[in-house]
Amino acid sequence: MKNKTIPPSSNKPGLSGGKALLLGAGAALLVSALAVRYKTQQAEMENPPTGKFIDVDGVRLHYVERGRGQPVVLLHGNGSMTRDFELSGIVDLATDDYRVIVFDRPGYGHSERPRSTIWSPQAQAGLLQQALQKLGVERPIVVGHSWGTLVALAMALDYPSAVRSLVLLSGYYYPTARLDVPLLSAPAVPVAGDLLSHTVSPLIGRAMWPGILKQLFGPAQMPQHFEEFPVWMVLRPSQLRASAAESAMMIPAANMLSKRYKELKMPVVIRCGEDDRIVDAHAHSERLHRELPQSDFALTPGIGHMIHHLVPHQVMEAIDRAAKASQPARVISEHVHRATTHLN
Repeated sequence: MKNKTIPPSSNKPGLSGGKALLLGAGAALLVSALAVRYKTQQAEMENPPTGKFIDVDGVRLHYVERGRGQPVVLLHGNGSMTRDFELSGIVDLATDDYRVIVFDRPGYGHSERPRSTIWSPQAQAGLLQQALQKLGVERPIVVGHSWGTLVALAMALDYPSAVRSLVLLSGYYYPTARLDVPLLSAPAVPVAGDLLSHTVSPLIGRAMWPGILKQLFGPAQMPQHFEEFPVWMVLRPSQLRASAAESAMMIPAANMLSKRYKELKMPVVIRCGEDDRIVDAHAHSERLHRELPQSDFALTPGIGHMIHHLVPHQVMEAIDRAAKASQPARVISEHVHRATTHLN
């Protein structure tokens, strides 16, 4: 009787190509997750909170406060934090004449962003308005940069008596097409987004960082002081998710707010770089100026999106204009008060 021959291939130990590929991908994700966790912990250790905390509706907000006088509230853009305004020099310039409050908006820097809330501009405006009331801040000049302009506008529209005037820098105000939205929104997708933000997204973001800076500052060169900006604070999984969520809601948020711009009655100062590569200055800032007769508008040629870093003195001049534009009503009120007192 002849012995059956067993095929050599069935006797060899090993994994199929598909299983090996899956194991390799899993190992790569694990290594990425460990690297991201290490860089996140390192970033938070090297960049501790520099301001104070306030609890509003169960949300812990971090803010920096300096100076005295007429209050000025600074709201940073998408993916940023209080450090952005501090590095720009705006906080130092404004402190001489104003009481300056800079918030880490929900999910950025050291502020919380509970997932139970959809953090639209209106939701953030309501939270920040409550925070300002707790801090005893009355009728501030509200300054917003980029995505922060949507929050500033929501504050002015929903709480008009609580906002003295607006300064809007490099803002996105109307629902125009954005090719970058699908790409930047990925970390906000449930489950898959969490996996991405804890593994590959921060590493991809770090590799893309030099190109991102060219887009943000171009055509001008990035100022040397911005090298101190803590990039890995921006690339933490929690902040990437916040940034992705705001990218996803940017167009619908602008669509909703733009229907109400004509309700604005307070002074509005609009500033932007004419060569902004992130937001079309003519389609947004110039259009908003045409819609608001009381607005003060100026374009700066050769300047990109990060106007507060590139021409901080011009931004400071815009804040001064916003303060002066709202001054006559106060002067008249004081004059009437003095006259009444004299008659009595």
